[in-house]
Amino acid sequence: MHRDLRELEQKLDIRFKDRRLLIQAFTHSSYVNENRGKAMHNERLEFLGDAVLELCVSDYLYQRYPKRSEGELTKLRASIVCEPSLVEFANSLEFGLYVRLGKGEEITGGRSRPALLADVFEAFIGALYLDQGIAAVKAWLDRVVFPNIAHIEQPQFSDYKTRLQEYVQQHTLGELEYRIVDEQGPAHDKFFVSEVYMNGLNLGRGSGRTKKEAEQQAAAEALTVLMHKG
Repeated sequence: MHRDLRELEQKLDIRFKDRRLLIQAFTHSSYVNENRGKAMHNERLEFLGDAVLELCVSDYLYQRYPKRSEGELTKLRASIVCEPSLVEFANSLEFGLYVRLGKGEEITGGRSRPALLADVFEAFIGALYLDQGIAAVKAWLDRVVFPNIAHIEQPQFSDYKTRLQEYVQQHTLGELEYRIVDEQGPAHDKFFVSEVYMNGLNLGRGSGRTKKEAEQQAAAEALTVLMHKG
């Protein structure tokens, strides 16, 4: 059974003008299927929230890291808006407790399902944007989310191979394979080009002074591709 969303508003220190948007953001399609005509599911809000979140994160990174390149900012953004991070945000705010689920989804543990939690987080962002505008979304992220992502500068967030592997495993997408497709330069100054494949499909390409660096760059590109495909 889900908790009252008024409790969540109090916890988040935010008040919706149109509470129907908040309710919709926390309504899963399984609930709608069992209560036809009585509710709207959150999938459209999730679609909107995905775009709003990407814009806000892009703006945050652009302002915070004025000396970083476009490529570096893209990789940082990918590490923040990917599913594992969204699930982490949703869990830290206990969003799973407030989702309206169908009985079948409830029984099978839907409240803790990563994809569902990530979708709810994005739907909440979409609802907040419609209710109060982009400035309110940025203010909320600045207050609640961005202070908790300072660790993006730490080494583990550059381990895109691990993050890509986790994403692929969570979605049961298939097998990953890395290939060094080019190698240039003398022994003391090598330059490598790597590509990553999933089930034989090329997902990303990267380069670097070591094979490991090239593979990490390829994984970062692949992660971005998969996230945009949803």
